[in-house]
Formats: sequence, C-alpha cells, structure tokens
Amino acid sequence: MVVKHASRDLSIFIEKLLVLLRDGRKLLGLLRSFDQFAMYPSIFTANVILEGACERVIVGDLYCDIPLGLYVIRGENVVLIGELDLEKEELPSRMNPVSEAEIKRAQKAEREATDLKGSMRKRMEFLDFD
Repeated sequence: MVVKHASRDLSIFIEKLLVLLRDGRKLLGLLRSFDQFAMYPSIFTANVILEGACERVIVGDLYCDIPLGLYVIRGENVVLIGELDLEKEELPSRMNPVSEAEIKRAQKAEREATDLKGSMRKRMEFLDFD
C-alpha cells in the first residue's frame, strides 16, 4: 500500500511483518522504520520499529495475539523477518483464538509437561536406550 501526503507524494510502504526473535517469540506488526545494525563487521542485522505490534503465542491448536503497541526491536535479537500478506488469512482454520489468561495457562501446562519428560528421561539414563 502506498500512502499519499496532501502536499506532496510520499511513497511510504506499509508492510505487515512477522519477526522471529532469538528467544523464540513471534512478533507481528506494521513496519514503521528500520536501520542497519552492525554487531560485527561481517554480520549485519536490522533494528526494527513495529507499530501496532503484538506477540503471537501458539500452544498446540490455541493461539493468542498479546498487544504490545509501538515496539522497538534491537537487531541482534532478530532471527528472521518475513512479510505477511494483508489480505490473506495468516493461520490455518484449525487454530482457535483464546484469551491471554487461557494461553498463559496452556503455556504453563506445556512447560510442566516438558519439564516432567526431561526429569523422567534423566531418571531412566541408566537404561541407556540410545
């Protein structure tokens, strides 16, 4: 989409982005600005400013978009940036939207199940299944 200013034509592209962060979080929002950030001479990443940003949390077939507002992302935390089509549905039809409280409970249950699986595996190490 191109936005026109009343006094002159300004070509400003409005891009909806998905940004995957180093800690595994997924952020969605409209690109407002970016720059190049050089952490090391051979590695270039981009600092990004998203407007109307939200964190998409997915647990199984449940998801929730937690609103964040205007969000500044430091380039060293960015793993992947992808453009989303504004007119296409982003999620499969099997995904069910839930409230923030429900997704937090689902995350906690998933984390506890993962921790239990890890502790069970440690207790069974002496069997040497590998």
